[in-house]
Amino acid sequence: MQAVLFDLDGTLIDTAADFIRIIQDMCRNEGRAVVDADLIRTQVSEGARAMVKLVYPELEVDDPVFLAHRQHFLDLYGADIAVDTDLFAGMYPLLAELESNEIPWGIVTNKPRWLSESLLQALNLTERCAVLVCPEDVKQTKPDPEPMYLAAKQIEIAPEQCIYVGDHPRDIDAGRNAQMYTILAAYGYLPLQYKDDLGAWQADCIVDNVDELHQVIKKLVNI
Repeated sequence: MQAVLFDLDGTLIDTAADFIRIIQDMCRNEGRAVVDADLIRTQVSEGARAMVKLVYPELEVDDPVFLAHRQHFLDLYGADIAVDTDLFAGMYPLLAELESNEIPWGIVTNKPRWLSESLLQALNLTERCAVLVCPEDVKQTKPDPEPMYLAAKQIEIAPEQCIYVGDHPRDIDAGRNAQMYTILAAYGYLPLQYKDDLGAWQADCIVDNVDELHQVIKKLVNI
């Protein structure tokens, strides 16, 4: 393996605390029951729509009122994107070792580009990240392999020589569809409906924490 690509939320970066803060504040401001933090965490990888749906379960997702609430949520998040957010514990040494051995690492995410770029800038990762592929860059997002192929092309490394790490079935499907080596980050924001049978995701490897991920990657890239 010659490169490592990560999903963003729940895999490379622990963003849940900021989402939890915003969603629970929205509940309080609306006079609604405050959604449990653990439940919000399971919906982070499903995106803004799923998290906002926890606050307004009675609204259809295409309702203009719901869409306005979703935009408000995104605006609040964009304004304070890294208050309680940081890389997962152990990830800094992993990235540093990849860089010291000239192994490029990058991100393939379904998170909008403006939020992804803001987050990387806030954590001083912009210049370190070899490639960032977001939904705006492709016609088909994960689980389609198109974003995986684009990332591999931009770093000039064959897809089958790339590792992809993710915490959602669509991450593993996208990696497998592109013939990448897939690692399931079981420490991430596993969706409730999929977390009880991780073997069904058909990842090449499952890791329970970043230290374990680090050791697996070291062997795969031979460092």
